Amino acid sequence: MAMYFNYPVKLLLQEKGGYVVQFPDFPEAITQGETVEDALQQAQDCLDEAIANRIVMQLDIPEASPRRKNQYEVMLNVTISAKTALYLAMRAQHLTKSALAKKLGCDEKEIRRLVDPHYTSSKLPRIEHALNVLGQQLAVGVTAYRV
Repeated sequence: MAMYFNYPVKLLLQEKGGYVVQFPDFPEAITQGETVEDALQQAQDCLDEAIANRIVMQLDIPEASPRRKNQYEVMLNVTISAKTALYLAMRAQHLTKSALAKKLGCDEKEIRRLVDPHYTSSKLPRIEHALNVLGQQLAVGVTAYRV
């Protein structure tokens, strides 16, 4: 099963200028920007934090709803995407951090750091290896912003 972390956003033009950004899949995530480009940049940061919070709180992460007309699509940054995929793979297999550490032959602290969205020194090859052990493959793609 492929996992994609591209989420739709609505940009609401404000009377006094700027845009309010809302995520249909994350009601708690709201931000704003002065221009469309700024609003989309702020939206990516907001999405990263909304998902990071859900990982820290050990909550579900919804699949992205389909993008509708007049919505934009925002993606998680690559490292948060990889950490989110690892978090979801562990949840799907009901695997604790200690159990994954045992499978990888490492200390549980390393797994905590691999899943921790605020720990920025995690190396993608190590996250990729952990995903491989869980039967997942990490793939990276490039796309342009879509209106």
